[in-house]
Amino acid sequence: MITCSAPGKIFLFGEHAVVYGKTAIACAIDIRAHVTVEEVHVPAVQMKGPGGNVDLNQRKHPYIYAAVEKFRNLADLPPENPTSASGSGICIDIHSEIPVGSGLGSSSAVTIATLKSLDVFYGTHLSPDEIARFGHQVEEEVQGRASPTDTFVSTFGGLVRIPDRVKLDFFDAPIVIGNTRKFSSTRKLVSNVASLKERHPQVINQIMDTIGTIAETGVKYVTANDFTTVGELMNINQGLLDSIGVGSFELSELVYASRKAGALGSKITGAGGGGCMIALCEHKNLSRVAHSIKRAGGDSFICRTSNSGVRVEKEK
Repeated sequence: MITCSAPGKIFLFGEHAVVYGKTAIACAIDIRAHVTVEEVHVPAVQMKGPGGNVDLNQRKHPYIYAAVEKFRNLADLPPENPTSASGSGICIDIHSEIPVGSGLGSSSAVTIATLKSLDVFYGTHLSPDEIARFGHQVEEEVQGRASPTDTFVSTFGGLVRIPDRVKLDFFDAPIVIGNTRKFSSTRKLVSNVASLKERHPQVINQIMDTIGTIAETGVKYVTANDFTTVGELMNINQGLLDSIGVGSFELSELVYASRKAGALGSKITGAGGGGCMIALCEHKNLSRVAHSIKRAGGDSFICRTSNSGVRVEKEK
């Protein structure tokens, strides 16, 4: 039995502008997805569910299915449609602390943890670069189009500059996350911004340039752990994201509630339109900011940035 875990992620700066080749900064956080792979006496790939094991289903388990298919060329996996009642197979069990569809990289963390668990279970000795690459391919197959950012951060952890995917000196910071519990479509939001850019290219191009400049400027301050300046830049970034239409009333409520409670900086993380926002705080204000977000109607929890990427948790 093998259990591996991979972290979720936040964007400190640069959402949407990174789609157009501008700089962004993402960071792993210490909430993780755990995936266990163990042998079962059924010649199939199964998923563990609350009512017992079920066969892996492409529609119900798209990311796990695609990850398993990647391994069929690497290891002797059970057949997709077993014809014999004899032999052994595997069961995959997922436990994730990361809210789904919230902009925190839930699918990427599950994908990367699954790939690493299969890698260790079958002894295929994939490099971290190969796991990140396979993870990105899985997300592209499931979503149609996907950035390599989330799977890279889940694989390597730490603070990463995008789009060149360079790890920076670690930014060790407490973060309060507020969840609107409102789902939004990344694909639709990216499309909406692209349409806005087509209608007003000079205006939107300048906004994207400025968001990229914020991220480039931020590199200096995050690597110096200058919370105050990072917070100021986060607030400026948030204003520009609102200006291109990816904010929402619910997100604004949580952003401004966190600032009123003492957050140094707060902004959406991910595509926007719903999902989560993040607040950078001094330690003394963490509980106050978390409670303020709850009073404003969101779920909240406190986490930290993390320098740890995918890892083996249990092997026996």
